Amino acid sequence: MFGMKKKSADDIEIYKTEIKSIGKLAKDFLQEKMLILFGNEAPDGLKDYCFGIDVKSVHDAIQTGQYLSIDDSRFKITAVGRLVQKNLADLGHITMRFDGSTKADLAGTLYLENKPIPNIDIGTQIAIEW
Repeated sequence: MFGMKKKSADDIEIYKTEIKSIGKLAKDFLQEKMLILFGNEAPDGLKDYCFGIDVKSVHDAIQTGQYLSIDDSRFKITAVGRLVQKNLADLGHITMRFDGSTKADLAGTLYLENKPIPNIDIGTQIAIEW
C-alpha cells in the first residue's frame, strides 16, 4: 500500500485536504449535485467553477465502498473514474457527482451516494477513507 494513515481505530485515511478558495460560480454546481476540486494550478478559465485545494498525496487506491467525508458528512463512493487517482494526486482536480451512479461514465469523476451536500466554505475538510 502507499503508507496509509490511520485516522482512528476504524478509519484509514487515504486522502485529506481542505478548501482554500471558492470560485464565484463553484457553488452553483452544488444544485446540480456536482462539486469540482482543483489544486493551486487551476487554469484561469476554470477557477471560477472550482473549489480550490492544495495538491496532496493519495495514500492508497481510491475505490468503491470507501467514503468521502465533507467535514462531518459521509458519502459512500459508488464508482471511480479511471483518472480520479492520477488527477487528484497530480493536479488536485476531480469532479464529484452526488448521484449514486454505479458506473463511472467520466474518467475524472468520483461518484457518490445521492444525498444532500453540506455547506462548503473556506476551511471545509475533505477526506477519503475506509
